[in-house]
Amino acid sequence: MAEVAAIVLAAGRSTRFSGGADGATKLVAQVEGAPLVRHVGEAAVRSGARPVIVVTGHAEEQVMQALAGLDVQAAHNPDFASGIASSLKAGLAALPPTSAAALVFLGDMPRVRAALARRLIEAFAQDPSLDAVAPVVDGRRGNPVLLSRRLFPRAMQLAGDEGARRLLMTPDLRVAEMPVDDAGAAIDIDTPEALQLLGKLSR
Repeated sequence: MAEVAAIVLAAGRSTRFSGGADGATKLVAQVEGAPLVRHVGEAAVRSGARPVIVVTGHAEEQVMQALAGLDVQAAHNPDFASGIASSLKAGLAALPPTSAAALVFLGDMPRVRAALARRLIEAFAQDPSLDAVAPVVDGRRGNPVLLSRRLFPRAMQLAGDEGARRLLMTPDLRVAEMPVDDAGAAIDIDTPEALQLLGKLSR
């Protein structure tokens, strides 16, 4: 079976949440008794993907403290302020050459489940010729997404806030879309209000 790694993008400044203040990051905000990013890290680890690379940048120490004890490796992105593309590239650069694909998780999506990630891995295992596998919630692509190594060179050409979503818009790719009922694949936390709403939904 092809080796699949995981990348957790956790380097951003959280400007819409905390204004990008030094040392402040939404990723350590509490969600159901644990830091937001820890939920994501645990899903990545439990998916069975290895290694799990956490791309850090802003508030790096706090993010890694929130992930203490998990089987993850940090990859620092010194250019994190330039946008998500630099973090994706830092994560891809940290992967071993044996990784045939990578699951890309966003650090602010605490409702993503390991079971969903495993389904993406299984889909790729059944057809390794796929360029990518993406969950679809209510007709829209969600996260995480799985990128085949064939896409890594294209991903390394992204810039600014262009991430995997932009990459998968390329018309010549073989992208398997997996319809899912899991709303967590589409819930990200960009503002304090979104975090409060998530708390209400949890009750």
